[in-house]
Amino acid sequence: MDPIEDRLAFAIEITGIAAQSALHLFHERDALDIERKGLQDWVSNADKSVEDQLRAALNDRYSEDAIIGEEHANTTGTSGYTWIIDPIDGTTNFVNGTPGWCVVLACVHSGQCVCSVICDPVSNELFSAMSGRGARLNGVLMKTSAARKLNEGTLGVGHSPRVPAKPTIDLLADLLQREGMFRRSGSGALDLAYVAAGRLIGYVEPHMNAWDCVAALMLIEEAGGVVEPFDMQSMLENGARVVTACDGVYDEVVTMVNDAYAVEK
Repeated sequence: MDPIEDRLAFAIEITGIAAQSALHLFHERDALDIERKGLQDWVSNADKSVEDQLRAALNDRYSEDAIIGEEHANTTGTSGYTWIIDPIDGTTNFVNGTPGWCVVLACVHSGQCVCSVICDPVSNELFSAMSGRGARLNGVLMKTSAARKLNEGTLGVGHSPRVPAKPTIDLLADLLQREGMFRRSGSGALDLAYVAAGRLIGYVEPHMNAWDCVAALMLIEEAGGVVEPFDMQSMLENGARVVTACDGVYDEVVTMVNDAYAVEK
């Protein structure tokens, strides 16, 4: 089997299993130990347990692959493949009993994401993609929205406490003046997956970490959407701005983002 195809099949298997473990903890969340890492940034023993589970499976199968995770120290590898784990994206939703969280796993090789999986066990949905093979939801190919105007759908808008609030407020004001609508679910990875599925027309956020977005950005590209170019190594080390949309509205979305964040066009 092709090494990437093999990794995707394994990623689908272990992410699905880890997501069921997370779902069990979600139903027993009153017993969780919850810590605050920063403003609107929480971690629980569920996050750590799920990441441990994924790391153990990856180490057992691909011991020479590197691993980057949100909750534990990165490990180096010799194979050229790097796994990126977000054990529970949307932890605030998770600890408060709100649907809208997911388990995320991506694999990077030669500076490109080559396969990715996002699983939302509450909705029983598993998103997956492999480079050049399209993106799928529960095994069925996905396509991004056919919208040509902002008022033909909803734009996902995230915000990071790492940046000032005003640019995001300016962006929302501009969007509403253009008769657009917005959504923020509390899980950037899941909102990005919804772009790939055609449920949202796009998604923007001033700063995201690699574990929040790399997997889903691949889904979007494989589903026919447009992603603002970024340097993978810089993303892995520092995170980056994320702008993505279906082809019909991408240029207008980029214009709005650049205007709101005072970036020269």
